[in-house]
Amino acid sequence: MKLLRKSCILIMTAAVILSSGCSFDSEYNCEFFAMDTVMTISAYGSKSESAVKAAQNEINRLDKLLSVQRENSEIYRLNRLKEMTVSEDTLTLITRSKEIYTLTDGAFDISCEPLIREWGFYSGLENKVPSQQAIENALKGVGAAHINIENSRVKLDENTSLDLGAVAKGYASRKASEILKENGVSSALMSLGGNVRAVGSKPDGESWSVAITNPDDNSKSIGTLKISDKAVVTSGGYQRYFEENGQIYHHIIDTKTGHPADSGLKSVTVVSEDDTLADALSTSLFVMGLEKSKEFYSQNSLLFGAVFITHKGEIFVTDNLNDSFMSKQDFEVISV
Repeated sequence: MKLLRKSCILIMTAAVILSSGCSFDSEYNCEFFAMDTVMTISAYGSKSESAVKAAQNEINRLDKLLSVQRENSEIYRLNRLKEMTVSEDTLTLITRSKEIYTLTDGAFDISCEPLIREWGFYSGLENKVPSQQAIENALKGVGAAHINIENSRVKLDENTSLDLGAVAKGYASRKASEILKENGVSSALMSLGGNVRAVGSKPDGESWSVAITNPDDNSKSIGTLKISDKAVVTSGGYQRYFEENGQIYHHIIDTKTGHPADSGLKSVTVVSEDDTLADALSTSLFVMGLEKSKEFYSQNSLLFGAVFITHKGEIFVTDNLNDSFMSKQDFEVISV
């Protein structure tokens, strides 16, 4: 994951047949490293190469802007200065994050940086179980009330630091998909770590098929989702964790307790037309747990759909995904 791999290859193929007839189109694939993960973009059409390069440049720009560890990023400087005027993108994302904090009753919280640092879930730090005193000290600055916005100026309380890692890829996904469309691409698929974004449908008019990883065996899937022009984001405790004294600790922190979320879930996959919301909700619902997530869905079913996998291996799927989710395993449908 530390290796920066860039392999952009233009592939002309006769295997892709447009739904409008028997004409052929070009495919451009690009793999690169950004936001601490390997990303891939595959686009179709005569302008696919220039469009993908523009989308990649946008993702790299946002990475430099929003990274919590890059010393020249706005978030890094804001965390140290505690007050500064920020760019439109940073302001938009912090403002939206505060809105989602309210929507999820605090399950989504970008003021989690001190807690993530205490647990050692940053590159270059050693994973450790922090003392209860260290957790209590970190919690002093946690919560949206400690983030103040006035015009384009953001002010953080003394003990508050931000980490946009649970929402930045979603925002980057939306911006990149917009650039692809603006550059004439109507069919593309992006994989940004645990975030997948479909632009339109496949070149033949069919829906894209996105596999949901089996959290017990990452080489397998528990099912697939058929999507068009939507984002699919998965969060799970199996993605990043460490073990100490026989106990496993994952990276998704419940900011109400300061500890890794103990919600009874192994993973949550969210489907939405709103990439930023999908990214944030995949974390939020994981923190909430199944029962609270059911209540949240009943009140917000127009915003998203979701697939839940519990510690017992049970699969629950919201009813608005009934026609798009397929699995060989039994699953229960969550109705509004």
